[in-house]
Amino acid sequence: MASKLGLIIKREYLAKVRNRSFIVMTVLSPLLMVGMIVLIAFLAKVNDDETRVVSVLNKSSFFQSEFYPSKNISYVHMDNLTLEQAKDSTNALEYYGLLYIPEGKTVEEVSRSAYLFTKDNPNTSITKELEDVFQNQLRQDRLQKLGVTSEQFSTVEKPFEINLSTFDGEKSMRGINEIKAFIGGGFGYAIMMFIIIYGGFVMRSVIEEKTSRIIEVIISSVKPFQLMLGKIIGNSLAGITQFSIWIISASALLFIAVLIFGIDLTALSNDGATPGAVGMSQLGGMDSDMVMYAKEIYDIPWGLLIVSFFIYFVLGYLIYSSIYAAIGAAVDNETDTQQFIFPIILPLMLAIYVGFFSVFSNPHGPIAVGFSLFPLTSPIVMLMRLPGGIGEGGVPLWQFLLSVFLLIVTFLGIVSLAAKIYRTGILMYGKKPTYKELIKWLRY
Repeated sequence: MASKLGLIIKREYLAKVRNRSFIVMTVLSPLLMVGMIVLIAFLAKVNDDETRVVSVLNKSSFFQSEFYPSKNISYVHMDNLTLEQAKDSTNALEYYGLLYIPEGKTVEEVSRSAYLFTKDNPNTSITKELEDVFQNQLRQDRLQKLGVTSEQFSTVEKPFEINLSTFDGEKSMRGINEIKAFIGGGFGYAIMMFIIIYGGFVMRSVIEEKTSRIIEVIISSVKPFQLMLGKIIGNSLAGITQFSIWIISASALLFIAVLIFGIDLTALSNDGATPGAVGMSQLGGMDSDMVMYAKEIYDIPWGLLIVSFFIYFVLGYLIYSSIYAAIGAAVDNETDTQQFIFPIILPLMLAIYVGFFSVFSNPHGPIAVGFSLFPLTSPIVMLMRLPGGIGEGGVPLWQFLLSVFLLIVTFLGIVSLAAKIYRTGILMYGKKPTYKELIKWLRY
């Protein structure tokens, strides 16, 4: 049995890696991925460099020096013009908009009557920046009426950040849990894409052999279970080969692109901060804090994360590819697979979205723990939790071991059920199976 299984694995592997489309995609995909990253970083940089010009027509005695140029907005003050003349001038000069501040006796009255005129719906960041100016002035005016001076107001407005520390006396960092979740989520997302892409390869391979009737010749010398397992393992090895080439070549190309073109990859995130890092954009300007963030990322148990990635990658792929193989054996063409594909993809999508929400808010909460133990979602959600390590402060060892154990048991159960469908459906033609019929096949 072992020798026949080895021959099937070798046949599937060589058939896949020698395929012209496989070779082309292996070469082109890293180029396309790096090209897309470089293009997005460049476009983000160009987009961030745009400064919008807003003309200001101030008829009041307030807000005379509150509108300072910023990264997003530069101001042009218009004097001795009517509102209609200011609108016409703003349009003729193709400025972004016109901020009109009418006459009034109080800051409250003036602020309530102020308008921002634009050609289309204004950008949210622009309106927020303008509203902050008004809000700041209104706050000062209200406090002054209560007897608070400008100096006292500046003291009141001074931002406060609580000191963070572990029980061991080490400084804690804001947003580091979100960063770790994104790193783990990246590994989990890679597993999801691999399962969808290469699970589909297994399914199409089964359908092709079934429709060409080659399968009838093959199963005369090997058992259906051996054939199914050989296809799964052979395609997984081909996928791992391609995936490894992608990672190595894409990393090298990205490194070269950054050196040659000077691409700032932080432009991919808002204000150069890591997505999800609460308060990191404010802390990013402090060298000591940046060193602390770098240390936290460096201290992530990368060895554990990479080993766990391959464990969950292999077990997750074996589970889902068994289902894909069973579907391929049950149908005659890819069109008939549509009714079966969505229930397979649904747990993967649920793992990505629910995983991010639950792990971000509480990585040790019941939802995060439950999804990291449930076999159909654990390859993704558990990887989101593992950057925190195993043990104190991270994933309890028993949860990690239980998760892997449940994956193994689930694989053995699913592969045995899938083999029954595969054994029955591989020789059936011309009939579109229903869920009721698949259940019957499981009883044979």
